[in-house]
Amino acid sequence: MATRSKRHLKIGYVLDDGLDKPDGVQQYILSVGEWMRHKGHDVHYLVGETKRDDLINVHSLSRNIGVRFNGGNRLTIPLPTNTRKLREFLHTEQFDVLHVQVPYSPMMGARVIQAASKKVAVVGTFHIAPYSGLVALGTRALGIWTRSSLKRFDAMLSVSSTAAEFARRTFKLESKVLPNTVDYGWFHKARTFPAYKDKKLTILFLGRLVPRKGCRELLAAVGELSQRERVPTFRVVICGRGPEEPQLKRFVAKLGLEDAVEFKGFVSEQDKPRYYASADIAVFPSSGGESFGIVLLEAMASGKAAVLAGDNPGYSSVLADKPELLFDPHDPHALADLLEKYLRDTKLRQQTKRWGAAYSKNFDVDVVGTKLLRVYRQALHKHRRQ
Repeated sequence: MATRSKRHLKIGYVLDDGLDKPDGVQQYILSVGEWMRHKGHDVHYLVGETKRDDLINVHSLSRNIGVRFNGGNRLTIPLPTNTRKLREFLHTEQFDVLHVQVPYSPMMGARVIQAASKKVAVVGTFHIAPYSGLVALGTRALGIWTRSSLKRFDAMLSVSSTAAEFARRTFKLESKVLPNTVDYGWFHKARTFPAYKDKKLTILFLGRLVPRKGCRELLAAVGELSQRERVPTFRVVICGRGPEEPQLKRFVAKLGLEDAVEFKGFVSEQDKPRYYASADIAVFPSSGGESFGIVLLEAMASGKAAVLAGDNPGYSSVLADKPELLFDPHDPHALADLLEKYLRDTKLRQQTKRWGAAYSKNFDVDVVGTKLLRVYRQALHKHRRQ
């Protein structure tokens, strides 16, 4: 086996789910993982069943089945991973650090941790916040089920103070907050779609079309807004798919907003930055279940959109310095008032855009990745001294 430079690490990112969908946890590990690779580290993804073939060093360690979780999120959970093959794989690869995404399944994530060599440092990142009491109860039960493997961690992180508090209540874990990350340059350099270079102002919604994401409340606010006088001409662009899509389209027709609302369907990762760059106002009316607000930072990083967000713990942790950008996600009338304010006031929109562009730089992958690498080295040093 070749000897690695002491400066370079072999890192395995462990995720029970697959990499086939661009959800928050997948974005997180791919963002920091590819940053680590560009810094010269040997990066591998130890994941559940996945079909992606555009990434290197992806190891599918289980078969998975699909479930819904936490207010409409779709994820897959692994069937039991073969322990013998897992031990052989880990023995061959000889990782320095395993970075496990938490919560994880006893069927895969826990088995990876327990099969790891004693020389390997194990770091965790806790990602979720609850949308319901049932989710909290289920997460607490999962924490009990995986308790023996939790003792193996050398460092535990959470993506926000909200996630850290949930980790404390459910998994009995103390963790340090290291936020989620965004590739600032990728979003900031995006160009506006030609179709939106006109005198109309563009209000953007991007997210899953499930109740907790609040698209219906946004449309109700837009319906009220359309009846008000002297509101600048605007359009609403809805990006995303989900089970609510047929009902939302019927709701738009009922409100008589067909000419003002565009449903764009699923948006690729390549096109997503361009939609943010085409918006004057980006609205995220989620009522809860958000551990962080990565979509807020992506929109801010474009430098084109003023960002307004539902007042839930995850989003409010991102906008703690700008609470005036938060609104009650259950109150379409309040959202209509806020939208009218930002549609009318060009100077306010521009100030908010500039603030967001500057603020989101703090979450750039280069900033967060540097801090995460320091955590890896400290965990490895601590572990090998024991």
